[in-house]
Amino acid sequence: MKSDNSFEMITIGGGCFWCVEAIFARIKGISKITSGYAGGITENPTYEEVCTEQTEHAEVVQIHFDPNKISYDNLLEIFFYTHDPTTLNRQGADIGSQYRSIILYHNIEQKNIAEKYIAFLIENDIYNKKIVTELVKFNKFYPAENYHQNYYSNNQSQSYCTFVISPKLQKLYSSNFYEKYKK
Repeated sequence: MKSDNSFEMITIGGGCFWCVEAIFARIKGISKITSGYAGGITENPTYEEVCTEQTEHAEVVQIHFDPNKISYDNLLEIFFYTHDPTTLNRQGADIGSQYRSIILYHNIEQKNIAEKYIAFLIENDIYNKKIVTELVKFNKFYPAENYHQNYYSNNQSQSYCTFVISPKLQKLYSSNFYEKYKK
C-alpha cells in the first residue's frame, strides 16, 4: 500500500509489539513505526481488552518504509530472523493469541511475496518446525495507547526491556545482514 508519497506500508506482528518496534526502529528506510492492534473483531480495542484475547487482535506494528532504501522482501527477512514463527500464540514467555506471528498484507503483491518467502523457509527447512505465521488481508489498524509507542527507547532500564528486548536486538546486531540494513 502506498502512503506518505513514495512510502509503502507493512503491518506485522511477532510477539510483543515493543520488541518488533525496537528492532525495526534500527533499520534504514523506515520513516514511521506505530505499535497497535490488528486482525481482530473489536473496534478501537484497548490494551487491557486485547490481553483478554476476546478481541482476537494481535499486537502488531505498522511500518511506513521507503522501498528505494529497503524492500518488502528485506523487511520480511528481518521479521522472520528476529522472532520465532513456529510457536503458536507465543513468543518466549509472552503467551496468548495477541502474541501470534502474523503478516497483514496490504495488496496482492505483498501477499505473493510473503507466500514465496514462507515457502522458501519451508523448502529450506530453516526452522526444522512448522511455520505458523498467519498471512491475512489487512483490514483495520488501531494505534496502541501512547505509552506503548517507542517503548524500548523510553524504558531501556525496565526489566522487560533488559531481559527480552535487548537480547533480540543483540541477535539482530550480530546477524550477517545487519550492516546492510542498519540506519
